[in-house]
Amino acid sequence: MGKTKAHIRYKNKDGVSIPGVTTVLNILNKPALIKWANNLGLRGIDSSKYRDKMGDIGTLAHLMILEHLSGKKQDYSEYSKDDIDKAENCLISFFEWEKTNKIEPILIEGQLISSLNFGGIVDYFCKLNGVETLIDFKTGKAIYPEMEYQVAAYRQLIKENLKKMDFNVRILRIGRDENEGFEEKLCKNLDLNWDIFFYCLKIYETKNKIKNGSDDFYQFVREESKK
Repeated sequence: MGKTKAHIRYKNKDGVSIPGVTTVLNILNKPALIKWANNLGLRGIDSSKYRDKMGDIGTLAHLMILEHLSGKKQDYSEYSKDDIDKAENCLISFFEWEKTNKIEPILIEGQLISSLNFGGIVDYFCKLNGVETLIDFKTGKAIYPEMEYQVAAYRQLIKENLKKMDFNVRILRIGRDENEGFEEKLCKNLDLNWDIFFYCLKIYETKNKIKNGSDDFYQFVREESKK
């Protein structure tokens, strides 16, 4: 599973294409990202190339953690040795965290669909020190608000598909180098964060209705998918 991994496409029970969690949240403005890109530009750094480079390291670290948890071998042949070395530092940080906790896996990288017409991949659902917990792995230097909107949507997917109602949600942020550090956050205000995701989903759907000139977006997609 290298960098050429195909984009995940989700379909509802009627076979109609539906958006993923990250696609829905892409409608949000991200001021922190704009500021970050401007700061890099002032230092003479191409933000697009830098983002792609750090993104490769983050993706690779994510794959390494999932390989460790699932036992399923991943393909790293498309990554450079430098990227692999940096990603292994993330994996070591994860190992240090793992050693201090008792973990019993329930679901690893589960691709789930909601009756509300969105899909997503849940990184890890487990018993963490005896408590059922949804864990989302992030690589980077900070936990941003949209990440909590994202895990609120994953919580909804767990509720619908695994019929679990009472469980913790944590973000595990694993820095890509020593400067980015390591952070574990127990997410609160999940109902409010779910509201934000839900409203984003409604905006996403409404924009597509306008774009496609149809009063029923999903009927339009259903007809198109039959062609």
